[in-house]
Amino acid sequence: MKIKLGENSYGKNAVQLSKIIRHPAYHEFRQVTVNVSLKGDFDEAHITGDNSMILPTDTQKNTVYALAKDHFKTSIEDFAIYLANYFVTTQPQVAASTIEITEHLYHRMQFEGVEHPHTYIGGGAEKRTTRVTKTATKVNVQSGITDLLILKTTDSGFEKYIKDKYTTLKETADRILATKCEINWTYGNLPADYTAQFNNIRELLLLTFAGHKSLSVQQTLYAMGKSVLEAYAGISEIHLQMPNKHHIPFNLEQFDIQNENEIFIATDEPYGLITATVTRE
Repeated sequence: MKIKLGENSYGKNAVQLSKIIRHPAYHEFRQVTVNVSLKGDFDEAHITGDNSMILPTDTQKNTVYALAKDHFKTSIEDFAIYLANYFVTTQPQVAASTIEITEHLYHRMQFEGVEHPHTYIGGGAEKRTTRVTKTATKVNVQSGITDLLILKTTDSGFEKYIKDKYTTLKETADRILATKCEINWTYGNLPADYTAQFNNIRELLLLTFAGHKSLSVQQTLYAMGKSVLEAYAGISEIHLQMPNKHHIPFNLEQFDIQNENEIFIATDEPYGLITATVTRE
């Protein structure tokens, strides 16, 4: 029986980087987590233990910090592209470099409508993400959002579904729709300003969610993805993952109280998980 090495990669994960960008009138604080993954000519390291083609993962970590000094000044996409290109162009044994960056959001505090120059408040669980893969001939860029918790108190229902002997769920034309989204989109054409496009896409996703008369999470998910593709010709596809954060009406009738769609039990588990990719024909 012949045995061979299959597809492989290695890199450094969870590189924690914080940076202060000092502007004349204020400080900009950025906190990111960076993952590095390299593919290439690493067969001998696996088969014979020859490490002559291996760039240590500790060196990869140090490279992230060193290059952040001069090259992390704008979007996480721009920094990820620079890092990915650096590993491919400086390491001839590397055929492809993938950089994933998650940004932990902070916002400058405001007092009486004026932003404080150097004091920040956390942005909650929501994070901005990017994934960049670079080879010698092409670059693939994805941007996205994770842990985006959104909720609407009406304009959502779920009716006319399959019912069998195990079905206990009651139909409703008016329910809470809540989800913690994970959304990422792939650029067919790279934008001039990643941050501006990210902010515009995020606002459009929220606007679509708020204004959509939802017959199911699936329908709302598709409407959100469709709105982005219709508005941005440079986006080739968008993937959405929307777990249903259930809010179940509590039975107040046992206390001779009418629950007029006001009192609910918020549940974390189990939950419905709806995912889809919306693309162009």
